[in-house]
Amino acid sequence: MSDTAFPTAPPAPPAPRERFLSLDVFRGLTILLMIVVNTAGPGAESYDQLRHAPWLGFTLADLVFPSFLFAVGTAMSFSLRRDAPAGPFLRQVVRRGALMFLLGFLMYWYPFVAAAPDGGWAIKPLAETRIPGVLQRIALCYVAAAIAIRWLDVRGLVLLAAALLIGYWLVLTGLSGPGLAYDKMGNIGTRLDLLLIGPDHLYRRDHGFDPEGLLGTVPAIVNVLGGYLAGRFVRYRGKTGQTVAGLALVGAGSIALSALWAPWMPIAKKLWTGSYALLTIGLALIALAALVELVERRGWRKGTRIFTIPGRNPLAIYLFSELFVTTLALIPVGPDMHAYEWVGIAIFQQIVRGPAGSLMCAVAYTALCWLFAWMLDRQGWILRV
Repeated sequence: MSDTAFPTAPPAPPAPRERFLSLDVFRGLTILLMIVVNTAGPGAESYDQLRHAPWLGFTLADLVFPSFLFAVGTAMSFSLRRDAPAGPFLRQVVRRGALMFLLGFLMYWYPFVAAAPDGGWAIKPLAETRIPGVLQRIALCYVAAAIAIRWLDVRGLVLLAAALLIGYWLVLTGLSGPGLAYDKMGNIGTRLDLLLIGPDHLYRRDHGFDPEGLLGTVPAIVNVLGGYLAGRFVRYRGKTGQTVAGLALVGAGSIALSALWAPWMPIAKKLWTGSYALLTIGLALIALAALVELVERRGWRKGTRIFTIPGRNPLAIYLFSELFVTTLALIPVGPDMHAYEWVGIAIFQQIVRGPAGSLMCAVAYTALCWLFAWMLDRQGWILRV
């Protein structure tokens, strides 16, 4: 009796991962607020809540960057393949981090030339270009968080987050010297930046203190891990009331821990203190819970495209917003004013004077960046690294 061979049916394709519109809305809201904060209209001081706290303390502007890192983590919960072989995984993660770091460095080097003493143009010296920065910190946090996510389970990630925050606190208070832990130039983080990077490669404003320095990147990793754990929770629990309640409850707990810790480690964005990290994670969790409830459970889709369009392409929009405003600052209008100053002072400050005019200018510029995002979205162009 002969065996009969039957054709084997091809394996079923994996089910597509469910799309959560609320996560795109969160990313888009974050990037738009970031542009408003970064491009305050000239001619008047912006509202206090749209300016970073001078040192200790907290404003709405201080919520933007950690929310962006949190959004990076939520995206990783959907895109990162933990089951990938270690070698290819590490190559991809390091490659992405290196490209993002390079983009951040090139953004600070732009426009690559500077006025020469003889009235001509010369290549802008690399030796005077800032090395730390927003994209650079995102790159370092992404690589560190991705490696942790690949090899640690949820419990391990929570323990790592606690160790990073407590360890940073101990280093900051133990190695800065008596009374210098929260001193702008005397803390150990600033001293390390000056030693390892050098003043020529650091932030030129704020007396040379760099808010994206090396040591402060350590606790910022926790914001990415918080976003990853939140995204993982939403992905596996689904669009349920329990998901919303869980996010809100953990968010409230994180804020409470921040308040309890603040007397010993003050809330400070520029130092990225542990109390600041916990506060911003808590606020991001509550915001995400509200979006899941409104967008996913109640179906409030109207108007969400305002946020989802930039939320799908945040890197391109951020780079455009920074490079274009830098370009406008290169265009002279009169003897002592550049193009963006002229727009802010000659147009918006004439419509509404003071902080309201500054905000109106920033919102108009943000709308221009949104149009750029809309054009990219229509063409299906997304900048990925």
